[in-house]
Order: sequence, then C-alpha cells, then structure tokens
Amino acid sequence: MPIFNTSKLVTIERHIAEEQAFYAGATGEFSRLMRDLTLALRIIARDVRRAGLSDVLGITDSQNVHGEQVKKLDEYANDVIFRAMDHGGHLCAMASEESEGIIKIPSEYRKGKYVLLFDPLDGSSNIDVNAPIGTIFSVYRRLDSNADTDGTEADLLQPGYKQVAAGYCCYGSSTVLVYTSGNGVDVFTFDQTIGEFLLTYEKIKIPKRGKYYSINEGNYHKWNTRLQQYVNYLKMPSDDKQRPYSLRYIGTAIADVHRTLHYGGIFMYPADKSAPVGKLRLMYEVNPLAMIIEQAGGRATDGFGRVLQQQPIEIHQRVPVFMGSEDDVLEAEAFMQNRHPSQQL
Repeated sequence: MPIFNTSKLVTIERHIAEEQAFYAGATGEFSRLMRDLTLALRIIARDVRRAGLSDVLGITDSQNVHGEQVKKLDEYANDVIFRAMDHGGHLCAMASEESEGIIKIPSEYRKGKYVLLFDPLDGSSNIDVNAPIGTIFSVYRRLDSNADTDGTEADLLQPGYKQVAAGYCCYGSSTVLVYTSGNGVDVFTFDQTIGEFLLTYEKIKIPKRGKYYSINEGNYHKWNTRLQQYVNYLKMPSDDKQRPYSLRYIGTAIADVHRTLHYGGIFMYPADKSAPVGKLRLMYEVNPLAMIIEQAGGRATDGFGRVLQQQPIEIHQRVPVFMGSEDDVLEAEAFMQNRHPSQQL
C-alpha cells in the first residue's frame, strides 16, 4: 500500500474541480485545460517507462532552437503535449522549449483565454541512463480575456507572478505531479493500475533551512568570487553543527528541485563565464519552479531580486536562479551581494 500524507482520497481532476470554488465566475474552462494536460502527462509517463523497449531512446538528426541536439523522447513529448492541447478550445497560443517561436492553435479550432508554456522533457542528458526526467508547465491568462483571436507574443511574455498555475511531472521511481494554482502546493502520485493521479501530499511546506546544496560544482572555476565564497562556506564545519552541507546534484532541474522541496536546502543554477546570463530558461523552467517553491513557503531569486517579478523580454530568455529554503536563499543572496559577515573577515 502507498503511504498517503493526507486524509483524503482525491484525484487530480476532482482536486482541480474543487479549487474552482476559490474563483468567483469560474466556468470550468481551466479545469478542462488541466484535464487535457494531465492526459498528455499520463501518455508521456507510459512511454518513459517503456523507453528501453521502444524506439524512443537516442538522438535525432536535428537541433532545437538553442542549438542542442534533440533527443527522440524530447521530440515525442513535445508532440504529445501539442496534440493533447491544440483542439480543446482553452488555449490561444503555446510555447515550448523545443520550438522557435509561438506555437499557434490550428485555424479550425476555437481560441481560448489561456496560454501554455512548457518544457516537454527536462533533463534530456539523463534520458539514456534511466535517471529522473520530467515535464514542466506554466499557464497564464491571455491579456484580453474576451478575445477569440490567435494569441500574441505579449500574451506569452508575462512576468511569473501572473501565472495562473504551474507544475511539473517527474518520471522517476514513480510518476509524481507537483501542482499549484496559487493556493499552496499539492503532490499527486500516478497509480497506473487505475490510471489516476492521486493526492499524496497536501499543501506541502519546504523546511525553512536545509542541509543540502545542489549545483554543478564542476563549473567552480567559471564562477565569480562571491559564489565561490558561498559554496566554500557551505562546506566549512560550523560551531553550531549546521554546516557542512551535503552536495546533491542530479542534473535534471525538476529532480533537484523536487528533492529540495521535500528536504530543504538550496538549488542553484548561476551565471558563469561561459553562460553570463545564466542557462535555465525563465519562461519554461524558472518561473513555474519558482512559483511552486514560493507557494511552499520558500524563496526564488536571481541572487539580487525575486525572479517572479522579472519582465521577460523574449520567449527563450535565460536567467540565473537560486531557489529553496528561505533562510538558505537569503544567505546566498547575502554572499552574492557581498554583505555576508564572513566576507568581511
């Protein structure tokens, strides 16, 4: 039997339907949007589990908009989400990490009042070695909710604090969906025997401080001095026994963030000499993950300010990010801004 950390037996669809009560005038359109999206996630989860048995491992002959080699499963996941979402009448536009610009809704379908941004398969470098991978998504209302035309770039380029909902689906030892619509963070686990996502953690809260840090320390020589000082500080034993921290790094952002959400600590993907503006994408990765961390009581910044306040300037914009337990991120910010007491010694 699974261990449920909630007293209720609730499916994701029932949970989303019940959340409509928080919003006066809700029409059910958002609930139907999420129904279509969770169908896509179930299909992707099925084929991730069969990756070694079907022809979805390996790379294609193409590169994505970022110049990265496209994995077969990347391409497949991107196509599944598009085909699940293009005809429901809920969306006016989509954007994907794997696509160059706006993904338009086919002309024969109704244009709705939402936009969807997604990373179809985060952690592509881990696909062929059976490490955790996942899908990240973010939903916004279009700027003119009464319009019935194609969505525009302006509809997509909204700051993260305007997200209606965000989440990720992690395909690991089990398939876990972490979701927020601005009313806390809930975790659902997929039961393949009944084909449903069941609520397993309700209104999860991240610890105020943790014992783990997550960063690609192989890039240490590329970091600025302030970040090097912070990581050195985390590894130095302290009199109060709170340090040293332990390094945990998988290389799939949602897997590292998922662990941080449960155990606390800090996840970092900073700027460095080879990526001076950072590497993670603001719209597809950072904003939805930041919304989840904040809704769980944590903090998400670029080292100097709240990432959800950033006004995006282009769809594939990259940013540095520090997210996790509030006290850990505040301490990292102090180092990045050269105002931590240990830097003055």
